[in-house]
Amino acid sequence: MTDNKFYVTQEGLRKLEEELEYLKTTKRAEVKERLKIARSYGDLSENSEYEAAKDEQGMVESRIIMLENQLRNAVLIREEDKVSGVVTIGSTVTIQEVPNGDKEVYTIVGPAESDPLEGRISNESPIGRGLLGKQKGDTVTVPAPGGEMTFKILKVE
Repeated sequence: MTDNKFYVTQEGLRKLEEELEYLKTTKRAEVKERLKIARSYGDLSENSEYEAAKDEQGMVESRIIMLENQLRNAVLIREEDKVSGVVTIGSTVTIQEVPNGDKEVYTIVGPAESDPLEGRISNESPIGRGLLGKQKGDTVTVPAPGGEMTFKILKVE
């Protein structure tokens, strides 16, 4: 795991902390109980319930480690840190695809809060990275699977 900065909003930080608390308390206890029950079935070498519980335990522990790393490296996105008119993490940007004119509105967030279907894109995504530091009226070209895409920035909030 890297120790890079991990940008997050106050709401995103709260959600990460809640998920970590849930995993460390409730979910760990559930998995421990599943393992205990599966062990009681006898021979562990052919016990699919035991294998499934061990797999789940591994996923839970991996997620805990990832969340702890994210929280340790979290940088809170604050309103007062935004530069007026410039796209930064936390900005809401209205863009228009060139040349066909499709308009889209995105809020630039950290990777943990990214949800393109909800209009929240990561600062590490090609579009998010391309928009950072730009202003209203700027044109941005970003790489995409089907070739480059060009956008004009219509509004920065």
